Amino acid sequence: MIVDAVLGALGGLAGLGVICAGLSIRVVQQFQKGVVFRFGKVRDEVREPGLVALMPVADRLRRVNVQIVTMPIPAQEGITRDNVTVRVDAVVYYRVVDPVKATVNVQDYNFAISQVAQTSLRSIIGKSELDDLLANREPINQGLELMIDSPALGWGIEIDRVEIKDVALPESMKRSIARQAEAERERRARIITADGEYQASQRLSDAAAVMSATPAALQLRLLQTVVEVAAEKNSTLVLPFPVELLRFLDSATEVQQRNLLTAAAVAAGAKAVEEAVESGEIPEEGLEPEPPRHELPPLEEVLEQSPLDRPESPDGRAGRGGPAGPEGAE
Repeated sequence: MIVDAVLGALGGLAGLGVICAGLSIRVVQQFQKGVVFRFGKVRDEVREPGLVALMPVADRLRRVNVQIVTMPIPAQEGITRDNVTVRVDAVVYYRVVDPVKATVNVQDYNFAISQVAQTSLRSIIGKSELDDLLANREPINQGLELMIDSPALGWGIEIDRVEIKDVALPESMKRSIARQAEAERERRARIITADGEYQASQRLSDAAAVMSATPAALQLRLLQTVVEVAAEKNSTLVLPFPVELLRFLDSATEVQQRNLLTAAAVAAGAKAVEEAVESGEIPEEGLEPEPPRHELPPLEEVLEQSPLDRPESPDGRAGRGGPAGPEGAE
């Protein structure tokens, strides 16, 4: 009986030891930190990952996750500074840097960070313009991070980064932005086209200066154009008309018109003189007789005649080298 009593006592002590060990030994994971409360008061010492020994009944352990938490911010609707209604959603990345403050100073730091992020997002929407929300998001992200980080420091929370995910616009604003983008693209296209035409005109001007110095170059270019057109095997050949030929025809037409006008003026003057003579306004004696006209013999007759058989001149003398008259004989 004594032996049974001793064994029972030892078994009770062993069971009590196991119970005490179960109450006093805890395991803290690698991504966690342990906060110990002894009789309701927090201990300044934070327990590291691994086995943690606690005082039975007196100590309570609370594990705090120190990993980076990704929290999406629900879409918030607001009016920008340029009076455009938008819906903006974002995401917050944060982690616990002081487990004691995160446990003691705030009841639920996840819910607190979510509410602060939503109110900060609505505030930043009212301070920003639509173009900044669409294009310049980096300053807005930094400002939103500062607004959330201010109260989070007292909770032992560090805000890693804040990013705006999406900006939802009304359909009317989307159509307006699409028209603006289309007009901008059209403006760029017109500027590029005008610049190309300006450069092409400069090149054509230089080519025209070279061709004007050598007119044969224009004819060669015309022949090249004909060859290029004929290479397409078309049934109709379009032949450009040279500009030089047009200028020649214009000059010839002007000369012909000038001659016709001169002949018409001469004929009109002669007719006026005849009418004046017939009417007696101008006497016939006052008109100067036309000088006699001497007609030259044909060239064949001149070549067939001998130099000694020259015809006599109008004064009765023989030509040079011919027989002299009676005075010459004397």
